[in-house]
Amino acid sequence: MDFLDYAFMQRALLAAVLVGITAPAVGIYLVQRRQALMGDGIGHVAMTGVGLGFLLTWSPVWMATLVSVLGAVLMELIRWYGKTRGDIALAMLFYGGMAGGVMFINLAPTGSNANLTSYLFGSLSTVSESDVTAICVLAAFVVLVTLGLRRQLFAVSQDEEFARVTGLPVRALNLLTAVTAAVTVTVAMRVVGLLLVSALMVVPVAAAQQIARSFAATFVVAVAIGVSVTIGGTVTSYYQDVPPGATIVLLTIGAFIVLTALAAPLARRRARARAAAHAAGDPAECAIPGSREAADEVGV
Repeated sequence: MDFLDYAFMQRALLAAVLVGITAPAVGIYLVQRRQALMGDGIGHVAMTGVGLGFLLTWSPVWMATLVSVLGAVLMELIRWYGKTRGDIALAMLFYGGMAGGVMFINLAPTGSNANLTSYLFGSLSTVSESDVTAICVLAAFVVLVTLGLRRQLFAVSQDEEFARVTGLPVRALNLLTAVTAAVTVTVAMRVVGLLLVSALMVVPVAAAQQIARSFAATFVVAVAIGVSVTIGGTVTSYYQDVPPGATIVLLTIGAFIVLTALAAPLARRRARARAAAHAAGDPAECAIPGSREAADEVGV
């Protein structure tokens, strides 16, 4: 535990824990909406914000947050009104974001490609106190949204038309989800990096789905995986001198592989348990097909 003696590791671990919580918390809604790659697109746009931060000598984290939020809103507008040309517009937005980031950071008097690399792939030693403050504030916003509005966000993610019929403000909730995803990208970029953050938003959720039977359980397991791999990757990076972002993502993929391997035996065990319950003569009303799954699913 000697790494805790260093201030930069204390800051890095705090940032890692917050990233481990926020990324899967938002990612679960993106996975439900079949927008798993949205985080990757926002990460491309955030590069322009980082470059502008260096060019204007303002905090790259806050500037990236502003640009990411604007980009996420624009992505939602394109999704609503883009029709057949929407994919081309999104492609130009993503690649323009990357190009803008590289251009602005090279025009900045204090910027360099080395600065940009630390934001692209994450860096432990460059997480400053101001970065930690910004990450804490942004992470608090993400947690409040994803937990406080979990029922509404779940309903919209599952079926927009049904949610609209029930009176939910579907477009406002979609915009809020996009904005929250953008904030999460900027929370994670100092630890995981902009190019890898999407993996931490999606893979823990996919891993949790292998063993969890409800939305609530998937949420909890995904966050637990996220926190475990971010802490593990940060500590491993310190001792082995390897890139933190890549280490965290590889650990996340490893967790997915392990849980996938465990999923089949667990499914067979559950099937045997149900068969044994039927053979024991349980009342028929206790075994209504789909009732358990439906009850679990709405228990968000």
